[in-house]
Amino acid sequence: MFEIGTSLREARIRQGLELVEAEAATKIRGTYLAALEEERFGQLPAQTYVKGFLRSYSEFLGLDGQLYVDEYNSRYGGGEEEPVVRPRHGAAIHAQRRIESRALLAGLAGIAAVTVLVFVAWKWGGADPSPVPNLGSSAPTTTLQTTRRPAGPAPISVRIAATRGDSALKVRRNGPHGELLWRGTLQRGQSRRWTGRRLWLQVGSPVSVAVRVDGRVQKLPRRRTMLVTRGGVAPAPAV
Repeated sequence: MFEIGTSLREARIRQGLELVEAEAATKIRGTYLAALEEERFGQLPAQTYVKGFLRSYSEFLGLDGQLYVDEYNSRYGGGEEEPVVRPRHGAAIHAQRRIESRALLAGLAGIAAVTVLVFVAWKWGGADPSPVPNLGSSAPTTTLQTTRRPAGPAPISVRIAATRGDSALKVRRNGPHGELLWRGTLQRGQSRRWTGRRLWLQVGSPVSVAVRVDGRVQKLPRRRTMLVTRGGVAPAPAV
């Protein structure tokens, strides 16, 4: 267990932010943010809004939103789903879908045009269609090559949170000599997230951190160096 309000306030102060700045960025009233920092949860509209505001505010401060919601549920219980209070990425999602739809329509239009050309050439060129296939032979070939291209294994999402205390942390890709992704001290209440197919970790205080792989909490080995894959967390081989 940890103090929800105190850790939120300390994280905001460390970043030199005022409540009015946090209010403008999160679109949550400053009075509600102050209530979260002072753990006056009864002043918020409803329990579902408490969890939604708590997740949004903590993630804005660079903390693990799920960790704070779990801590709140462990104290006060929770059966209601939290509302979505972070719609700020919706416009980007809709824009991406519009781009994909336009690309699909353009592709279908191209296929239809080639089909019409082949039909017209066959209709007016007589019974021998031998020169016609050259008109559209390249387009279907390209389509088959792109659709049959094998996809590599999807990367995993790894989130490390300092739940019980501070811990030194080093993260590399693939192994101890791979690309350095992060090195520093993870303070209590903070979390960081990486993606990859295989991550190598060196944890100063394994008992102080919690590791999630694709959202699932993992049991950590006793060694300070470990490998994270889709199968979970295992001790890293000695170098």
